[in-house]
Amino acid sequence: MHQKPSQWTGRIDGETEEHLRWHQAIVMGEINTSFSDFGLIGFASDEGVRRNKGRVGARKGPGFLRKAYANFPIVSQKSLADYGDIVCENNALEYAQNELAEMVANLQRKRTKTIVFGGGHEVMFGHYSGLRLAFPDKKIGIINFDAHFDNRAIDPAIGASSGTGFWQIAQQDRNFAYLAIGIQANSNTKALFNEAERTNTQYILADEILPENQKDIFDKIDSFINVIDVLYVTLCLDVFAAPFAPGVSAAAFNGLIPDFFFKKIFKKVACSPKLSAFDIAELNPDLDIDNRTAKLAASFVFELVNV
Repeated sequence: MHQKPSQWTGRIDGETEEHLRWHQAIVMGEINTSFSDFGLIGFASDEGVRRNKGRVGARKGPGFLRKAYANFPIVSQKSLADYGDIVCENNALEYAQNELAEMVANLQRKRTKTIVFGGGHEVMFGHYSGLRLAFPDKKIGIINFDAHFDNRAIDPAIGASSGTGFWQIAQQDRNFAYLAIGIQANSNTKALFNEAERTNTQYILADEILPENQKDIFDKIDSFINVIDVLYVTLCLDVFAAPFAPGVSAAAFNGLIPDFFFKKIFKKVACSPKLSAFDIAELNPDLDIDNRTAKLAASFVFELVNV
């Protein structure tokens, strides 16, 4: 059993069930023996961001996310175990992604839902690869809350990056589906939109995420989930407007507002019984202000664990 990360500390109001916060109840998981409803893995990497010419710092994200989540109250009977961090060392991104895939596959085979704290959005390819190992014959659907498609072709001189994950999946796996929510028209070239069309990627533009469009949005989500077997949700924090999420590699002046309507959309997705995996990407604590991005990210973990 590995040591409890130092970030699992916080306020203590009491030791009885009605007083507990997550830092009091979190258990340290052992990959081959323990079981929990949710298995938390940190992916400490921003090598993909560096290769994508972004602002590095996301490798510190897992620790800050734990710290932000630690003080939330426990309001459900679901259990959460922390399996520690996978650290990308010596720029060996592909090795770290393979490590993540193996750990995810081991947990998923035990019917433990995986929650991964990134890290840059290169976390997505490793997380998805683990799901594919665990569910070789299932149709896996990915819902990506993101301003970007992340479907850029790999530059052989640079290698995979935080922006190539969906292109990589499309090259090797036809038994998947992709719905991107929050895409910014001014953040994706025509070539990336063309690639989305070529791979049958579904998307909802940021400009379309309005309360008056709720029925169309929910119908699109329902139609997407109805034809898949396993749902994987990835949340890239640069989907949100910079005042709410300043701590990201690519801050969005015109991003989404994480208001009541966005929460309705997120809960719609999180409530699906097909949901097996969730991660958060692109938290860069070096660029955050008053930890507001980390706290926002942690709030979505709270929503997902307690649906």
